[in-house]
Amino acid sequence: MAEKHFFDILGEETPDIRKAFFDYAGTIQSSCGLDEKTFQLVYIGIQSAAGIIGSVEAHAGMAKKAGATREEVRGAVLVSMLSDGVSGISHCLAAALNGYDNA
Repeated sequence: MAEKHFFDILGEETPDIRKAFFDYAGTIQSSCGLDEKTFQLVYIGIQSAAGIIGSVEAHAGMAKKAGATREEVRGAVLVSMLSDGVSGISHCLAAALNGYDNA
């Protein structure tokens, strides 16, 4: 059996908090002045630096759907090495490419 995703559990346990989170995230995204593709690439870089593998994989698929190339997704992960080094991205590069390839 596949492990439940964090946001699925959050929705089951606290649907009001899940909704509030996605409303908050949507407000930031719509107010930040970035187009969808750029937003997703920036977010992939941020999440890579933090080592949040599942998010990187999910947002790589979103970036692809927004028109990003595989090279751009890969670059968004790799550029985070400049601030975080290899440790933050060591597992995120494979996740990003997997998310992109499977979107």
